[in-house]
Amino acid sequence: MHDKNTRKYSGLVKGSLAAIALALAAGPAFSQDPVPQQRTPAQLATYADLTSLAERSDMVVHVEIRRQIEVEPERAPGLAPGFARLYIEARTLSLIAGNSAVGEELVYLVDVPRDSRGKVEKLKERQMILFADAVPGRPGSIQLTGKHAMLDYSPALVQRLRPILSELVSRDRPPLVRGISDALAVPGTLVGESETQIFLETEDRSPVSLTVLRRPGQRPIWGVSWGEIIDSAARAPEPETLRWYRLACGLPARLPSSANLARDPAARRLAEQDYAFVMEQIGPCLREITRDD
Repeated sequence: MHDKNTRKYSGLVKGSLAAIALALAAGPAFSQDPVPQQRTPAQLATYADLTSLAERSDMVVHVEIRRQIEVEPERAPGLAPGFARLYIEARTLSLIAGNSAVGEELVYLVDVPRDSRGKVEKLKERQMILFADAVPGRPGSIQLTGKHAMLDYSPALVQRLRPILSELVSRDRPPLVRGISDALAVPGTLVGESETQIFLETEDRSPVSLTVLRRPGQRPIWGVSWGEIIDSAARAPEPETLRWYRLACGLPARLPSSANLARDPAARRLAEQDYAFVMEQIGPCLREITRDD
């Protein structure tokens, strides 16, 4: 009886091992691929995000966090659900951009998300890039200029920022575009020939205009004149430059009817088509972390 049971148990074990071997040969029941890591705001930030943050800020600072203290919820007005407000003490590593000097130590407040357990990530010794304004009358205190104005430092992020910061302080910095003042399409003498001029509204009232030229059998050509002289040889701005940003993020999606000076229906349609062509060529103003700022 004992031998019979032993042989039966041995057979079950061998059968189980065989089944496991077949399962392994067929492949794992669960994927062995690594779970993709969630991208950080610094990695998500687009050209428009970084330009917006830099332009609105008095300074861009590289810091190392030395200490964090969670602020009691009753002392954190406007705190969003699922977030904690932290009082941060940081050591200044470098001033990347800004006209005013900053001290070796900085303090500021920042709202950070809690994890699934309601805990707050430990930030001590983490290096960050801050977009901030000085707090008047409080040396060493700064105020972040957006919900995501504290980004994880990396050499790649600084490399992306430097050309933006250089353009923002250059003498020929393009003005802020607020909209469209006038637009007029004029047909040419040949069939399919026309020229459309679109005059933009700018914050400092400096003249900026778009020109769209159509020639029979050719693709439309468009360009921007950044000054009084309307240059028929003007060209489109390079993507991810400050001039591109001014147009992509400052112009309306469609040509306002009130700005179209043409009375002839065909000329009005042509002006609308040419503006739509320009906006398609410029491309969208993509934002990931400054949409709600």
